[in-house]
Amino acid sequence: MAARETSQKLPSDYHLTVVIEFILLGFPTQPEFQIVLFVCFLIIYALTITGNILIIIVAIAETRLHMPMYFFLANFSFLEIWYTTSTVPNMLLDFLAERKTISFIGCFVQFYFFFSLGATECFLLTTMGFDRYLAICKPLNYSTTMTPNMCISLAVICWASGFTSFVTPVILISRLAFCGPNVINHFICDPVPLGELSCDPAELAQLSCYIITSAILAFTFMLTVVSYGFILSTIFKHHRTSSMGKTVSTCASHLTVVILFYGSVMAAYVRPTSRHSVEWDKVITVFYSIMTPLLNPFIYSLRNKEVLDALKRLFGKMRGPNNIFK
Repeated sequence: MAARETSQKLPSDYHLTVVIEFILLGFPTQPEFQIVLFVCFLIIYALTITGNILIIIVAIAETRLHMPMYFFLANFSFLEIWYTTSTVPNMLLDFLAERKTISFIGCFVQFYFFFSLGATECFLLTTMGFDRYLAICKPLNYSTTMTPNMCISLAVICWASGFTSFVTPVILISRLAFCGPNVINHFICDPVPLGELSCDPAELAQLSCYIITSAILAFTFMLTVVSYGFILSTIFKHHRTSSMGKTVSTCASHLTVVILFYGSVMAAYVRPTSRHSVEWDKVITVFYSIMTPLLNPFIYSLRNKEVLDALKRLFGKMRGPNNIFK
């Protein structure tokens, strides 16, 4: 499979072949199985978008859910829609394409948005944990602390922090010289395989990405663990089983998502580069970038009685006698 390249003449009369697009190998299989994978991931993508849109609609439409917890949940679902969209549509096209290419600019745009959205997810999960800490451990101060303005400010900080974290690594890696080959053994533009294709030393660029990723994961995960440490301590101080059960139920969904997301991301990135197994990395990336956004709406609806009741009321109105779709 030939790579499309162009030549650039340097002053020293040395010709450097400059890569203007990359080939994403994705999941190399027989053409018949590519169709099967296309159908599977298309269904997953459709369910992910639908599930997260439903969570957003319910959080906005149901006045009973106009609380900080569900404001952040709506933000989280909105993020999950774009997080999975940063990778899956291009993957779906590659399943059907003979040449699985992505432009040089497109590759780094995907790199930036994929990692920025991932960082934003870390900050949002931490903020949601902090919200649960205030609601359970500081209930008397909760309403005065988590005001609408405070919620909006925290959400803006999460999004701004996520989208500024990876500017430097993206710039550093994009400025490396890529002179061929241009084949990335992944289904996304990941910094590790990109660095391996560089003709320049890529250690500094890759190290910057590794340090920022590790710092964000460690910092946000530590804050989330501390929040839940206080939450569990408060729970165990209560002697009434019913009160304890209700409190645990409000946190179970969020804690499940935290474990799934952080566990898979840390397995992918918080380890030495030399220990990276390409095929294993693909599987882990599929889990935290595609499967987790699919599971989140089900986790929050099935394990959260308020969301589940709101969904039932929503579908009940749609089936009612005044149904506008009738």
